[in-house]
Formats: sequence, C-alpha cells, structure tokens
Amino acid sequence: MASSSGPAAPPAVSPPPPPQAREQYLSRKQALFEQVLKAGASTRGLQASLQALSGLTDDALRQLWHWADLPGNWTLLAVGGFGRGELFPHSDVDVLILLPDDVDHPDAAQQAQLEHFISGCWDTGLEIGSSVRTVAQCVSLANEDLTIQTAMLEARLIVGNPALFEAFTHGVRGATDPAAFFVAKVLEMRQRHQKYEDTPYALEPNVKESPGGLRDLQVIRWVAGAAGLGDSWEALAANGVATVRESTLLQRHERLLGLIRARLHLLAKRREDRLVFDMQTPLAETFGYANSFNAEGRLALRASETLMRRYYWSAKAVAQLNQILLQGIEERLRVAKGLPEPQPNPINARFVERAGLLDLVDDELYQRDPHAILDTFLTFEQAVGVSGLSARVLRALFNARTQMNSAFRCDPVNRATFLAILQQPQGITHAMRLMNQTSVLGRYLWVFRRIVGQMQHDLFHVYTVDQHILMVLRNMRRFFMAEHAHEYPFCSQLAAGWDKPWLLYTAALFHDIAKGRGGDHSELGAMEVRRFCRAHGVAEADTELLEFLVREHLTMSQTAQKQDLSDPEVITTFAERVGNERRLTALYLLTVADIRGTSPKVWNAWRGKLLEDLYRATARVLGGNVPDASALVEATKREALVLLARGSQPHQAERALWSTLDVSYFMRHDPGEIAWHTRQISRYLNHQPDPQDAATRVLVRARLSPIGEGLQVLLYTPDRIDLFARACGYFDRSSLSIVDARIYTTRDGHALDTFQVITEEQPEHYRELINLVENGLAKALSTPALPEPRTGRVSRRVRSFPILPRLDLRPDEKAQRWLLTVSASDRVGLLYAIARVFASYGINVQLAKILTLGERAEDSFLIEGAALQDSRTQLALERDLLKVLGQP
Repeated sequence: MASSSGPAAPPAVSPPPPPQAREQYLSRKQALFEQVLKAGASTRGLQASLQALSGLTDDALRQLWHWADLPGNWTLLAVGGFGRGELFPHSDVDVLILLPDDVDHPDAAQQAQLEHFISGCWDTGLEIGSSVRTVAQCVSLANEDLTIQTAMLEARLIVGNPALFEAFTHGVRGATDPAAFFVAKVLEMRQRHQKYEDTPYALEPNVKESPGGLRDLQVIRWVAGAAGLGDSWEALAANGVATVRESTLLQRHERLLGLIRARLHLLAKRREDRLVFDMQTPLAETFGYANSFNAEGRLALRASETLMRRYYWSAKAVAQLNQILLQGIEERLRVAKGLPEPQPNPINARFVERAGLLDLVDDELYQRDPHAILDTFLTFEQAVGVSGLSARVLRALFNARTQMNSAFRCDPVNRATFLAILQQPQGITHAMRLMNQTSVLGRYLWVFRRIVGQMQHDLFHVYTVDQHILMVLRNMRRFFMAEHAHEYPFCSQLAAGWDKPWLLYTAALFHDIAKGRGGDHSELGAMEVRRFCRAHGVAEADTELLEFLVREHLTMSQTAQKQDLSDPEVITTFAERVGNERRLTALYLLTVADIRGTSPKVWNAWRGKLLEDLYRATARVLGGNVPDASALVEATKREALVLLARGSQPHQAERALWSTLDVSYFMRHDPGEIAWHTRQISRYLNHQPDPQDAATRVLVRARLSPIGEGLQVLLYTPDRIDLFARACGYFDRSSLSIVDARIYTTRDGHALDTFQVITEEQPEHYRELINLVENGLAKALSTPALPEPRTGRVSRRVRSFPILPRLDLRPDEKAQRWLLTVSASDRVGLLYAIARVFASYGINVQLAKILTLGERAEDSFLIEGAALQDSRTQLALERDLLKVLGQP
C-alpha cells in the first residue's frame, strides 16, 4: 500500500500513549538541546549530540511501535537525514513502515493499529513524516523519483523484521544505477546552486542548501555510497577518493556547518536553515563571539561578522572539495563502466587539456615548481577549448597553499605572471573567479585575502566584498565584449576606444579592497593600488590613473545623484576634479560597473541617465567648451522650438507660457521636456475660458519616460506650500517611487513640477497607469488636509543593521538656497513624511533627488524658505526631520 509522505496528521480520536513516554522524551530532548547550545565555539561534541537525539527518537519510536502492537513481520525504518542517524533539533522525523509484498493493504484492525501508532507519535511530541509501502512499491518508486530513491538509500532499521529490511536494501540498491544516479544528483545540485545564485557568499545564506552548505557534503556521500566507494569520510579516504587531509577537513567543516544549523533551529524554536540577519548576532553569541571596538570606542567588528567570516571560509572550502571529489568519483564511475579514459592534448610542458579541462602533466608540479601555480590561470586563459580545471589541478592547488608564502608573492616571475593574467584579451573573469575559489588570489594578493567573506552592512550591497569586487570586474569585462554591447551601449562605445583594458580591470579589483578596516576605504585603497603598481613595475602614468580611480570611485555617482547637474558650477567643479577626458571615461566605466555590481535592484535607467548626462556635460567642459548659461538657454530654446514645430504647434503658441519662465527653468530641463511641457500647458490654457477657473484647476499629464523606464509626470497648478507633500503622498499611496523631482514656480505663481517615478508593478500597458496617475494625482491635490503617512514594517535587514539617521543642511555657494541631504534606513512613507515636515515649516522644494540604495535612502533636496533664515527655527526643522528619519 502506497501512502503520501510528509507530516502525517493524527486521527481525531486515538488512545493516549504511555503517560511517561512524552515526559521522558521531551525532558531528555531538552537536555540535549542545552548541551548543543552550551558547547561554545567547539564543534567536537556535535555529532555525538545529534546521534544521541537520533537514538532518543529511536527509543521512543520502538516503545510506541510495541505499544501499538503492530504485526511482527512489519518493519519500521528511518529514512532521509534521520536515516543517517543525525537528527537536527527541529528536522523532520521521516520514517518508512515497510510491509511484506504479500500484504496488498492492511485490514481494518491493522489500519487502526497504524493510526494508533501515528497518533501516539504526535501525542509524544514526535512530528513524524510517514509512508507505508511494500518492498516492491519502494523499488518501483526508487526508479521513478530521485528524491525518494535518495532518502531510501539512507534507510536504517529501527524495529521489526531484519529479513524484510535486507530485502528492501537489496532491492533499492539493485535498482540504483550509480552512473545515472551520479548524473542526476549533480544536475540537481547545479539547479539548487542556481537558485542560490551560484555563490556561497550570499549575506543570508542557507546553511543547508546554499553552495558550500551541508547538502553539498551529502551529495558527495550519496554518489560515493551508490558507487560502492564508501559513505563516510574515512571510507572515502581509505578508498582513495579523498586524501586523509581532505577527509579531516571535510569532517571539520561538516561539524561547523552542522553546529550552526543545530543552533539556528534551537534559537528560532523551529526548523530554520537560513542565516538571516536577525539570527546572526544571537547565533554568534552562542559561539562566544562579541562586538569589538577600536581605540576611539567605535564599533570595529560585529560579533556576527566574526561568525559569518568563519562560515564563509568553511562554505568556500566545502565548495572547493565538493568539486574535487565529485570529479574523482566521476572518473571512478567511468572506469567501472569500461569507458576509455579521455586522451590528453598537450598544451605545454606543464599542462594538458583532457575532456575540456586543464590537467597536470605531473601531480608534483606545484611542489617542484611553484611558478606553475599562477601559470595555471594564465594557461587557462590562453588555451583553446578549456572550460575548467580538473580534479588533479584543483587538488594540487588545494595542497599547494603552503607554497604561496611571502617569497612567492615577492617573486618577480610570479609578479610578471599575475600582470599577464590581467592583461589577457579573454578569460579574465573566469580566471579571477577560479583564483578566488581555489584561494590562490588571496594567497598571492594578500590584501585581497582580508576581504574574503567580509560582510557589508550598508543595506544595498547583497554580496560580500570579495564577491562584489569580482562582480564589478565581470561588469567591466562585459563592456569590452561585443556580445554584451546591447546591455550597455554607451559603455561599450567608450570601451571600444580604450587602449588598456587591464587598467580598468585592476581598478575594479582594488576599488573596495580596503573595506572593513575603519577609515576611508577609498584613500586606503588608493595606497594599496600604488603599492601594487610599484611592486609590479607599472608605468607611472598608469599608476596615477589607477590611484585616481580607486580614490575617486564614489565621486561620480555622488555628484550625479545628489547635485544639480543643471548648475554649470557643479559641472565645472567636477571637471576640475577629474582633470582630463581619459580619467573621465575610466571613472564613468568604473562607476557604472560598480553600481551594477552592488545589487540587481540598485541600478535603474534614471540612474544611468544621470551618469551619462554628467559624463557628456563634463566632457564638453574638458574639451574647452566653457559653460555659458545664456548660450545654453538659447540653444535649448531653439531645439525645443524645432520639436514643437514638428508636432504642429501653432507659431508663437509658446509665448504665453515662456513669458512666465526664467533662465533656471530652461537650464534645468532638456529640449524634449520643454517641448512636452509647452504643448500640454498651452492646450490646457487655451481651454480655460474663465480666468478664475484657471486659477483653481489642476493639470496633470503623464507619459512613458523618455529613458524607457517608469513615467514622467507633469503637474501645473497654482502654487502652494504643501503641494510637494501632497504629490509625494499620492505617489507613496500608489506604490510609485519618486527618483527625481524638479520643482519650479513660474513668474505668475504657478507650480510647474516634473516627477520621474518608477514602480515594480507596472502593468503591461502603460496607458492604464497613465490614466490612473492623471486622474488620481489631480484628485489628491484637492483634498482638504494632508493624510497621515503610511506605516509599514521595516525589513529584517534594517532591523538587524539600522542606520543612524543623518542630515546635512547648508547654504549653497550663492547663499540663496539650501542643500539638504538625508540618509536613513528606507521604509514605506519616508519621503512623504519628510515632505510633510517641509510643508509644516513653509519650506519650498526646488529640486529633489531621491536615491534608494537597497534599503538605504540617500535623498537630496534644494530648498528655500523664511524658516531657514532663523537659527532657532532651523534647529527645530532639523530636529523634526531627524525624528521622522528615525521612526521605525
């Protein structure tokens, strides 16, 4: 009889199990839990604790089995993780009730006994997942379902008929084709890795399922066991699949990952395998880790960072050993099937290509000739048809770590080889990732080793520092690849004219390399890249460029996203800081690659437009075109008039509106926007026969943004103090995020405001969204009072790593307006809450740049108002702003 697996619900009525069973089981289990929590950082006793919990569960199941008086020829098996004899605190207790093949289905009495057994388990505190099958059904399912087959391969007898268990084991193993099982499990593993972005370095990894997690260790044992090569690390070493050292390391890493998982279960009081942010600190404390502080009393290293660094190093080693052992097992399976060994194709005196992998000529190569270590990756880049490293190479690199010492790093031959790796025309990204995976990159570039597994708590990076750096390197490399030109057309255009791509790759490698030290990582990184250049004989001009790029790698994004790019002085100041067009191009490419490498959610088309606008404006200045406000305005007007004429706008129809506009309007908007504004407002004014009606009406128009993402929204109405707040409130309630707002008041007292908004839930057809915005915003502006801001729960990450709210309010260089910058943890309704404070103090917003970096808000406002001229009122304004920034 087949039955469904998974937690079985107890029947409505069942006799209670022996009264002492539940009390005894729960008390003994709690004692084991406390033992796991009290072990500190030591992992030694974990396996014994898990086995003791498994044994305790075995005893309870046997007692319940006999209590239910099930037939003597039936058998109870532990399967899955429970079958391995390692039961984690809140893992499933998976059991298989095995029936003889001649029992088609239990009779009514036997069915009642089964129900009594299952309900007794639940009453005792055992939340079991059960299935009831015959041996024949088990064998049939093993052929159909890989997951069931894997669980049954780990089956263990708890109580019942040993002969039936032996028949079951023989049948299931006989139905398993080791080679097919290997292929299926490896494909399953790759699919799982893709789900977790193919990296062990996620900031909230799953200790069981992520690459380098416990599941990767289980895959090794599953395929090795199916191949008859042993199902323990000691057996794998005895059979030559793993070395003794590898076996020892695998046990050590398995204990650490297991202890982390067990304590996660206990702290969460449920099955929780993710190292989520709000669990990392309490988990670290169970290991005895504590926050450390620098001499000034500032937080230098969180307890959670110490724990996560240890986790990442273990996960990295597991991922590396998983690859080595699986390749070795695959070779054994090939030999067992009598398949011919792939023939080597010589590459040079050190390496051959074998089945698409780079292989060694001699296993002792690295011990005999350490120069070959870095030459491995140079050869990988240069060899045609090589897609990876063989198990022999991976194992030899793993065992050659002691060769990569200070003398190795200072060797001129190795320095020349490393520089050559960076300078190759192809394979840079893959080579650097392989170097990091095999720990060669951190061993050679010692400063890089310090940021391997380094967490980032800025709420917008989703990778550790080393993985972010490699992601930026990948992005930079793509600018130079024709097949990716459609992704970043302007970047690809600039890259096509760049003469030394390796300089940009080096800048990517060093731009964040000094993070986590305390102090300005840009300045410290510039010092590190200068040391690197000096040691590697890089020309002085190239060294100065690299030092500039690392020191200034945040400058362009900050200028584009926080300052008024319509102000010629902003462009001139930035151009003076950059110095020349070569630096500008390099900085632009690095900035785009860097932003794209932080998180998939950080980049958007508007951010790209701001950077491109800044690049083009700065390039004109560096080319000798000194900004002339009057000339720029006249050129903008002429181009806008051409666009209006193309749209059949009546001659001089623009005069009514343009006569109310001053220079700042034409400086702040491009010709396309001016033409759009003019066309919409002119039509609107021509259809207002009653001047008093025009004085109260609201014009809202929206269109698909010219940048191709989100909407551009025009608002034209008589101005009032709370207008910006009302608009922000509407967009907030409509789940539309403002990324840019240009606020302008005409000479006749009308607000002419332009908003750039985006949403993650845009409909397939923009017309629906446009109609919604045009009608909804107009209605929202007519409500009598400002609605209260929406409140929403902050994310787990914000709760775990809150940002201290900051604001900076200072007059601009002309002392006419004030520039306010705010930084805080992002949340629902934050911008609207800020706008309400502005309205309450009579503050006019001239320009708003809304920058959301993951879950951190970095917003800039150009503001004016009488309240800013009084020091007491200004202080009160700042206090109220800080209050809304810090609200949970």
